[in-house]
Amino acid sequence: MKTNQTFTVIFFTRKPRGTSGLLSIYVRITTLGKRAEISLKRKIHAEHWDYNKGRGKGRSEAIQNLNTYLDQVKAKLLLCHGQLVNEDKIVSSNSIKMRFLGEDEVSRTLLDLIDYHNGNMVHVLKPGTMKNYYTTEKYIKRYLKTKLKREDIYLKQLNFGFLLNFEQFLRKSVNKKKQPCLSNNGVMKHLERFKKMVNLAVKLEWMQKNPFDRFQLKFNKFDRVYLTQRELRRLEETEFKQDRLQHVKDCFVFSCYTGLSYVDVKSLTAEKITRGMDNRNWIYTKREKTDELVKIPILPQAWEILERYKDFPTYNGLLPMCSNQKVNVYLKEIASACGIHKNLTFHVARHTFATTVMLSNGVPIETVSKLLGHTKLTTTQIYAKVMESKISEDIGVLLERFKDRERRETVDAY
Repeated sequence: MKTNQTFTVIFFTRKPRGTSGLLSIYVRITTLGKRAEISLKRKIHAEHWDYNKGRGKGRSEAIQNLNTYLDQVKAKLLLCHGQLVNEDKIVSSNSIKMRFLGEDEVSRTLLDLIDYHNGNMVHVLKPGTMKNYYTTEKYIKRYLKTKLKREDIYLKQLNFGFLLNFEQFLRKSVNKKKQPCLSNNGVMKHLERFKKMVNLAVKLEWMQKNPFDRFQLKFNKFDRVYLTQRELRRLEETEFKQDRLQHVKDCFVFSCYTGLSYVDVKSLTAEKITRGMDNRNWIYTKREKTDELVKIPILPQAWEILERYKDFPTYNGLLPMCSNQKVNVYLKEIASACGIHKNLTFHVARHTFATTVMLSNGVPIETVSKLLGHTKLTTTQIYAKVMESKISEDIGVLLERFKDRERRETVDAY
């Protein structure tokens, strides 16, 4: 081939500084007149090197082993050259050298990908999201070390079988008490994050095939927990003597009437409250999770709580919020005291806002979506479950319309 005629490989030696009698062996790649050199990390006595043939001379076992190694190096360089030609990549002395040393994109490793992804995304994604990616990274490294007995693998080694085995590893992972660490959806979330990393590798052309193309993520569907109107009223009417419980209850109720998440309630300041065009008080803020601007009219129940803590000493925000972990622990006590038999977390307030406060009172789902700061209506449909009372009410209105139509038709008949 014409391409092969412009590609040559020769071995040569150099005398390193401070070493008498020993020569360092190099290989030189020449393509289209351009050179690249690679140190082979081998040394030989000057009298044992054939300068004309570029090989060791003699019949000793050491020389024969050296010449065999040189043959293998040349064969691998020819293979690298052929791969680049077949892949329609730029064929140069440097690209062949990079392929030989495993430093081009074809030789990228899984940990290279993870480092690249997390290094770039740390400035894009929120800290909470990055924390989840770091956890996924830990599981991947643990799988490589304990199951594959490897520190790392090449991306080209990722295949469908790797994904299946990694999934089973996640499912069988246990904590110190020998209890499963992850639910089905927890396993799927780690695989979902892993999939996003692999998608990035494909876009960067670090991988030719995506092993996730035939891999299906299967999440279990479940109903979102929210408080009914009766439960919400019971919670509002319950007063606690302990300040820690009363403060958490008030912050939770405030979220039930604004739809703000824990972090958005915690960061709420006076600057984010303004008068709207309707002369009512509104919250203008950006969601911490998505950076979406949300505008929320402050309902009387929520405003009453803000007024209650108007002169209360808080560190940053308007309401006395402790850590998310403590909030959720205290909410378990609050639920028990109120006779609410549900797994109460702060995020339940957001579901309650969407379902009990908004949708069940006839607020259109498009409006609810805006108030929640969702970018897609389908996300709101997952959060918001229309209660039976609202369905019954809507059917009642429909039946009344049927009756009115029948009356008009009867009158017209006469």
